[in-house]
Amino acid sequence: MADASEIHGVAFKNASATLLARVVGADGTPITPSDVASAKYTAYLLDESDPDRADPIGGHTDMPVEIADLVANGLHKDALWDVDDVGYNFKHVLDVAADQVFATAGRMYRVAFELTPTEGQVIVVRFRIHAI
Repeated sequence: MADASEIHGVAFKNASATLLARVVGADGTPITPSDVASAKYTAYLLDESDPDRADPIGGHTDMPVEIADLVANGLHKDALWDVDDVGYNFKHVLDVAADQVFATAGRMYRVAFELTPTEGQVIVVRFRIHAI
């Protein structure tokens, strides 16, 4: 069984972030767009003194995401990916044109994606971002 873990990153205050991951299904193989029926994300401001508190950020709550823009057909290894030599199949660039996500420097944020597969359980992909 794979361990659940958040992907850690850093973003500038009032800026966007490009979120990358390698997401696999229950069988351990990388998911493809045809494996996912729908996707959405919510961004949260975290309370470091209360691990159970996460306040949703306006304009970034239950936001639908186009599968074709989120999940790739194969793994990509390019200049954006420096984690390993295998690559990523999940990419999302946060749109902050209308509503900021990382509005306060020095705070921690979570961006949580829920991928509803064509079969099986919901796949959760979470990022923990420190704003600087």
